[in-house]
Amino acid sequence: MLDEIKGQYGNMSKGQKKVADFISNNVERAAFMTATKLAEAAGVSESTVVRFATLLGYDGFPEFQNAMAEELQSRLVSPKKAQTNQFRENRSELLRKVMVADAQNIVDTLGMLNGEAFENAVQLLRDARRVWIVGIRTCAPLAQYLAYYLHMMRDEVQCVTTSNISEIYEQLSWMQKEDVMVAISFPRYSMRTLKAMDFANRKSVRLIAVTDSKYSPMNMYSSCNLWTKTDMITMVDSLVAPMSMLNALVVGFYLQDEERISARLETMEELWDEFQIYDRDEMSDLGE
Repeated sequence: MLDEIKGQYGNMSKGQKKVADFISNNVERAAFMTATKLAEAAGVSESTVVRFATLLGYDGFPEFQNAMAEELQSRLVSPKKAQTNQFRENRSELLRKVMVADAQNIVDTLGMLNGEAFENAVQLLRDARRVWIVGIRTCAPLAQYLAYYLHMMRDEVQCVTTSNISEIYEQLSWMQKEDVMVAISFPRYSMRTLKAMDFANRKSVRLIAVTDSKYSPMNMYSSCNLWTKTDMITMVDSLVAPMSMLNALVVGFYLQDEERISARLETMEELWDEFQIYDRDEMSDLGE
């Protein structure tokens, strides 16, 4: 797709060249943009974007957008295949190398930290009427983890639990402008998550994005961005650094209102003891 753009560059109008330049330098973002968003980012009209796609031989913008997605997918998958082959040659080092790679992601994340964005995220979570958490596919466990601990410390926490886009909209239809959405996604970015963020934007809901870098398309929708590394030596994404970021959010939230939350947790401990949730179960009773 990028080769097609280079080949046609000399035949493009001034506006079309702006679109070409933007896509060539930002294919990671452009692949997830609508024609309207792409036009705004490139500083041209939407009709210019459509004519740009037609010039390259596509029937329309949707077909061109699919080509951009395939280009992005090839970028993301090919290096991982090469790393997997390299890793397969020395299986005896599997455990150590996986852990070293996870640790490196945390180290790399430390170099990307934005303390102001983190503090802002904690404050948003505290002040929100309701917190909505969206994480699709491999990010679903991260969303559920954050929802579990926030629910322990405050009310009105909703984890969006379906990957069906119509059901996502049905759940999010209850959002109000006093709410906050936490959206979690990494390459390959979930289109459903991006659509949920766009929907939240239209409802004036404040957004926190947990994603991989300044190049993530999620940054278009969120002004509070928490970046973490997820690089891995196989086709499996490393979720260690994102989990660490969520841990920090939970601790930061706790420290904002430590006295009240401690009292709530003590009440929960009494309930757990009463109903033997953690300490004892029927089998341990039989053994005594």
